[in-house]
Amino acid sequence: MLYLKNTWYAAAHAHEVVAGVLFHRRLLGEPVLMFRDQAERAVALADRCPHRFAPLHMGKLREGVVECPYHGLQFNSAGQCVLNPHSGAIPRKAQVRSYPLVERDGFLWIWMGEVERADPNLIPHFQSLNPSAWKILRGYMSIAANYQLETDNILDLGHIEFVHPGFFGSEAIRRAKTEVLQKGNTVYSNRLTHNELLPPFLDKSFDARGRAVDRWLNTRWDAPALMELEVGATLTGRPHKEGRSIPGCHFFTPETATSTHYFWTYARDYAREDESLDAEIIQGVTYAFEQQDKPIVEAQQANIGDCDMMSLRPMLLAGDAAAVRARRVLEKMIEAEQKSAAVSPQSPP
Repeated sequence: MLYLKNTWYAAAHAHEVVAGVLFHRRLLGEPVLMFRDQAERAVALADRCPHRFAPLHMGKLREGVVECPYHGLQFNSAGQCVLNPHSGAIPRKAQVRSYPLVERDGFLWIWMGEVERADPNLIPHFQSLNPSAWKILRGYMSIAANYQLETDNILDLGHIEFVHPGFFGSEAIRRAKTEVLQKGNTVYSNRLTHNELLPPFLDKSFDARGRAVDRWLNTRWDAPALMELEVGATLTGRPHKEGRSIPGCHFFTPETATSTHYFWTYARDYAREDESLDAEIIQGVTYAFEQQDKPIVEAQQANIGDCDMMSLRPMLLAGDAAAVRARRVLEKMIEAEQKSAAVSPQSPP
């Protein structure tokens, strides 16, 4: 499977990679090792010793240096071999690939393409990841499905009436006013309900107290699969500024062609010190994602098999417009990258 390489992917929540511990994930089909050096700066290396290709994460971290579990070769945070315990001589090929890794907004962002093009300024800005403005809750989930199926799921929230009945969705969703916009390579999918009675979880979240609301569900997509979803509600007919907004991020990073790392956040600007509310929200959101979204998306992948979904020529509904547009944008970006690579082939270490 072809992936967009010259872009930033979420590799981990920053808190997942702790000092003194080797942490590993497969990203875009490649084994990646992450750890913190002696200055506690997060770094990423290929999780594969160049000698016999043993996973380095099975080894030891010694004062910022990784020791291979098989023959004891040691590599520093730049991937350079600094010790060959067998002869002392450092073989020319004793080098592990190092990936640019940036810690920002509580995430570790990895660049798996051409190193010289890894500009941190290309990481999109997400307003809901500002800790001075929001209480930010975080979660992670592993999905046995292609990452673009998860993109489809967030860009078309018409599913929530049926997948999340009595929790996130109501019949008002099908009657919502929708619009799809595109600015450059960014796609927006907006949905607005009118005179909606919210299910209990959302009624409490938006302090509706059983009263009818107008609810907006606005999603922004940036390649490769980075989405920020703002859900807000105000009493029916009242200005949005009088309501409450609960934004969150949904970042999808391919593990393989049929498995995905799902990083999510949920932000609020009210009751920020209420830890019991934190636990209640995490329990509810985790249930929705793991017990409702995950089974249907994984079953969808099982039915699709190894095919690309669009090659099966799926019937499309009006709600698919944003997802289809995002797929086309990503496809063009990958095609352009492949053409550029063919003209100027790169040879990463």
